Amino acid sequence: MADKLNVAIIDYEMGNVKSIENAIAHVGDFNVVITADSSVILASDIIILPGVGAFPDAMKKLADKGLIPVLDKAVKELKKPTIGICLGMQLLFDISEEKEITKGLGWIPGKVSYMHPAGNLRVPHIGWNSLILQPADVIFDYLQTDKDFYFVHSLHVSCEDQYVLAKFDYGGLMTAAVRKDNVVGMQFHPEKSQKNGLLALSSFFKWASLMVGQQNA
Repeated sequence: MADKLNVAIIDYEMGNVKSIENAIAHVGDFNVVITADSSVILASDIIILPGVGAFPDAMKKLADKGLIPVLDKAVKELKKPTIGICLGMQLLFDISEEKEITKGLGWIPGKVSYMHPAGNLRVPHIGWNSLILQPADVIFDYLQTDKDFYFVHSLHVSCEDQYVLAKFDYGGLMTAAVRKDNVVGMQFHPEKSQKNGLLALSSFFKWASLMVGQQNA
């Protein structure tokens, strides 16, 4: 029997880490640890970057805990499969205008901006919305007719279409999910999206497991 993969959920006091941990337990058999320990992160196979709150606060927390160079090494040098969820997805990008202009992790080119939906739609965007899938990608291959996911956010990501896996329509098309190389982002909350959310996590882990296997071959 193959060894279980080690999954590091990054603990920087800005994420619903227990909800993510519980969701992962429903989709596969992994060694999951909630951690801010650099040695544990660098020894992990897969990295989860959750996030709830404001972008500047999150980047400060990551910096204060010395996690930015550790994550850069894990993601950019060691090429560990990584997923950012909600605010965690926004942190993957170059810059955010939330509260003040703040530099992000810069793993995917793009900018985080306040939502200004047409038709006087309410911000924050809270509730269920359907994904509009972009060119076929293994992460969302399982989706058929039911493409609804749960969102809670006031800002959105703008990036080149080559990185976009899915969009959603909320007074205009906005980015729902992204991927660049070994990094995936989901603006919606898979842990709150019931069956579809668990399937999204399961699909990510299948993709990540294959990547780990190729790296270790």
